Amino acid sequence: MWTSLLHRYLDCNATCPPVEASLEAVARVAKQAPGNPSSLHWAGRNARRIVDDARDTLAAHVGAEAGNVVFTSGGTESNNIAIHSVISASKPGQVVATAIEHPAVLEPLQALSQSGKGWDVVFVRPDRDGVVTAQNMIEKISEDTRLVCMMLVNNESGVIQPVQQVARHCRDLGVPVLVDAVQGLGKVAFSFKELNVDFLSLSGHKIGGPKGVGSLLVRRGVKVVELAPGGGQERGRRSGTENVPGIAGFAAALGVIDFNQFKSVRDAFEAQLLENIPEAVVIAIDADRVTNTSLIVLPGMDGETLLMQLDLAGFAVASGSACSSGKRQASHVLLAMGMNDQAARSSIRISFGPGNTLDDASALVESLVKVRSRLRGMAGLAA
Repeated sequence: MWTSLLHRYLDCNATCPPVEASLEAVARVAKQAPGNPSSLHWAGRNARRIVDDARDTLAAHVGAEAGNVVFTSGGTESNNIAIHSVISASKPGQVVATAIEHPAVLEPLQALSQSGKGWDVVFVRPDRDGVVTAQNMIEKISEDTRLVCMMLVNNESGVIQPVQQVARHCRDLGVPVLVDAVQGLGKVAFSFKELNVDFLSLSGHKIGGPKGVGSLLVRRGVKVVELAPGGGQERGRRSGTENVPGIAGFAAALGVIDFNQFKSVRDAFEAQLLENIPEAVVIAIDADRVTNTSLIVLPGMDGETLLMQLDLAGFAVASGSACSSGKRQASHVLLAMGMNDQAARSSIRISFGPGNTLDDASALVESLVKVRSRLRGMAGLAA
């Protein structure tokens, strides 16, 4: 089990426990539809029908058309396809992105800026509440801008970004926009048509679907350049045999989890934390955040040490983006928000999900108090 009295899973932004509907869909399709969806015989046509039905389901769920949907292995591939498609088709110029993007966007753009090919990448910092304002983004966009990247929800702080205002400005200028909506799916209401952006990336395992499957939504008429040319699947936009069971599981997970139900648990955790550890800081507590995410800083504590101590106590939390775990470095999100290196290293992220209760919130606070006291005692500090 993901959560029990002995083991409490509080890292749903890294991956969400699979919902039963998704597990059943994956198992059923793996057993009953073994054909390759590119094959012309009955088994292939059956697999193709499953993929097409899932495409229709996803499109309807996010306010898109089936032709907008390209199935991928997840958010990282989707983001890279979008960036590659724009860069390979454009003459060198400027890229504008928020400084708090996921590494799946930051690292390709950093590599681009260091390529020596004439690309200028501008990273726009957030305010103290973790919001990259529309005004600050728009001020950086010029006639030389070839691409704008702005995530819908920050994966560490949970802060919702003003994507629609920026996208509207970019559409007036004809500047392509990539929105990483991986942490927004299921937590923030949005419509691909209404956003009117060129690319939007999604991932199945953030909403209780399988790992290793996601999607890139592409606006009609926008050219996609394959990262790895091959068999021409997904209408020539992403080669490779489709993960039919995974795609079915992704579609089956859509809308199953109501993330709003975790707000009471998140709020109770934050209130009890501040009551018991007054010097603790809840990042972006006054900002518009998704309802399951709490990024906290415990001054004087090391985030990685806190994570390991909580793990020994049976709690699974995070010290930053799961996709960059193992890299002992300060949170780039908190650094961009103006925190110093020491404070940025003192953070942990708690992201609630299925199975979490008010008891989990109280137990986590109790454990944090004990861990903090023990670590301060080891350091010779007053508890």
